[in-house]
Amino acid sequence: MARTKSILTEARQIERAVTLIQLGARLQVLESETDLSYERLLRLYKEVSGRSPSKGQLPFSTDWFMTWQPNIHASLFLNIHEYLNKTSELEEIDTVIKAYQLYLEQTAEQGLEPMLSVTRAWRLVKFVDNGMLTMTKCTKCSGHYVTHPHEMARHFVCGLCNPPARAGKGRQAGALQLPNAAERLVGTTGLAEAL
Repeated sequence: MARTKSILTEARQIERAVTLIQLGARLQVLESETDLSYERLLRLYKEVSGRSPSKGQLPFSTDWFMTWQPNIHASLFLNIHEYLNKTSELEEIDTVIKAYQLYLEQTAEQGLEPMLSVTRAWRLVKFVDNGMLTMTKCTKCSGHYVTHPHEMARHFVCGLCNPPARAGKGRQAGALQLPNAAERLVGTTGLAEAL
């Protein structure tokens, strides 16, 4: 009986690792979220992705999430994550995976390149869990956005309601072209309600 449970648990962990690799997760995320050995994860990574995993440290700064476009993408993901957390009984990493898959669907539906990698999404959840980042409600659109915990909630206005002067000027992949992209994100999909 215990052996059967162990085999099922290992199979579930392998399945989870494969899904994370397919989404582009770094090896450190796999090590943190499974009980599989480093050697096994390395072999699995090479088998699934066809290449060796990227080297180097994971992003650790909260600053990336505060810049205009990454903040909008991070806020979209985190709102999806929070909703799933409240409405489903998934394990934490499975909530991250499902929320990230829904984030990818939402950005594709809007014709945008996703700016948030699954590794950054995972790190964002860790930052929120550790109190380094939080969600604050915009006083104009009532959406909830990723902010530092000390943000003045009473006067907070999000980046969609008050974009920076150069917002939407770039042509890079994933760039929000204002006002059309912001109107599509907030208006037609009801994203403001989601945020």
